[in-house]
Amino acid sequence: MNIGIDMMGGDYAPLEAVRGLRLYLDEPNVNDPATLFCIGQQEHVVPLLEQHGLHAHPQIKVIPAPEVIGYNEHPTKALKEKQQSSIAIGFYLLATGKVDAFLSAGNTGAMLVGAMYSIKAIEGVQRPTIATFLPKLNGGTGLLLDVGLNADCKPEHLNQFALLGSLYASNILGIPDPRVALLNVGEEESKGNLLAQATYPLLKENKQLHFTGNVEGRDVFQDKADVIVCDGFTGNIVLKMAESFYDIAAERKLAQDEYLQRFHYENYGGTPVLGVSKPVIIGHGISNAKAFKNMIHLGEKMVSSAFCDAIRSSFTQSSTGQ
Repeated sequence: MNIGIDMMGGDYAPLEAVRGLRLYLDEPNVNDPATLFCIGQQEHVVPLLEQHGLHAHPQIKVIPAPEVIGYNEHPTKALKEKQQSSIAIGFYLLATGKVDAFLSAGNTGAMLVGAMYSIKAIEGVQRPTIATFLPKLNGGTGLLLDVGLNADCKPEHLNQFALLGSLYASNILGIPDPRVALLNVGEEESKGNLLAQATYPLLKENKQLHFTGNVEGRDVFQDKADVIVCDGFTGNIVLKMAESFYDIAAERKLAQDEYLQRFHYENYGGTPVLGVSKPVIIGHGISNAKAFKNMIHLGEKMVSSAFCDAIRSSFTQSSTGQ
């Protein structure tokens, strides 16, 4: 298995990316580690690999990428003009089959544009989506989507997000027959804005889903659903609010609380782009070594489970009306 890593993406790259590689390769339970394609500026990446004893490691391959796409650059323009950047080369390797998954903590917009135009959406998927993990109070983990990729949505989009989220919950999180719910302002079927009211019957009639109805904002961290669906505008607000919980806890010296610790981004590594034809994972801009390590593990899991094939199969089934 080959995993491509943008070594230049993130506020603390490439140092934290290299440290993440070291953490991953040092894990005692990694019997058959992936081959890690380290894509970045050689003059910065190679000395760090040498410092951490990784330059000659058999699982490490350095792929030169002299250019870097910055956070403030226009995604489409940057990818077009910087074809020797670490993100552009990463997507080239993914599209041509040289790597099986690609991950980056760099420019989110460039990652999304690259995913859409380099490897494209799976046939039948109207709009790819991104999700976030929800730490439940009972110790479980749920999923919320969309969380920012699609601010304006139609009911058909939310219906597809529900299926993508359900597939991810079952194939990657290991949740059998995941419960799907619609985020709304009340539990009654008639509640909500026009989008919510029009989406409810689609989810209810979708035989590929275990739809359980509406959930309210106060239910997000409870165990009322495994997958919660909403438009990206709403989801991004919920995501940013949830991220603030850990920051507030750290300020008030409460971050050692076992539950609050689960809100730290590093525990999840990154979020996958759901609905594109190959595994693409986007990390937080402030990703540290643990986050990079967990992104690699997520990439491995998506590849080994043939997750994208599961999406392909389900959407083929949807299109044929089975």
